[in-house]
Amino acid sequence: MVKLDVPYIDQSVKYPTGCESVSTVMLLQYLGYSLTVDEFIEKYLERRDFEVRDGLLYGPSPDEYFCGSPYDEDSFGCYAPVICKALEKAAGDKYLITDETGTSMEELLTNYIDKGMPVIFWACINMREPVWGPEWRLLDRDETFTWISNEHCMLLVGYDEEGYYFNDPYENNGVIRYEKELVKNRHRAQRSMAVGVKKR
Repeated sequence: MVKLDVPYIDQSVKYPTGCESVSTVMLLQYLGYSLTVDEFIEKYLERRDFEVRDGLLYGPSPDEYFCGSPYDEDSFGCYAPVICKALEKAAGDKYLITDETGTSMEELLTNYIDKGMPVIFWACINMREPVWGPEWRLLDRDETFTWISNEHCMLLVGYDEEGYYFNDPYENNGVIRYEKELVKNRHRAQRSMAVGVKKR
């Protein structure tokens, strides 16, 4: 069994949709950065709000912005490219930040966990089934985007024969373990997104 000892932050206190930011700050604190979640959101996270035009909902792409605000329970979230960009700004040139979307679990374990580095990891909240919707028109192009609900971001911190361990910001008891197949299925449901960090 491998389990990294990473500082834990509970998102429920103040950041109802801030799982991506909270998971990233847990990783930054593990690396020795004295950064708070508020500082990360205010200084580094690119956010954009929704607009209603002619009765239709328009919003940003989660590949480009956090959709709404992490402080707002009716907001959505963001995808790996947004966290990569924010993390690059927050961590400086000391670390190489990689969008590991599509990388197998085995490679994430070998390349990061086995080397003492947690991984920012997307799956579904409490490993629930993904739900398709809602939809909105994208602000900058003539396209409809469909959100996959129950989206959730955690910090992958370890594994054993049968399961994976996460610092889950939604579970205020800290580290939680889920069975491997379930994790793989829910990870796939959220586009197999992950972000890895390596020392340069």
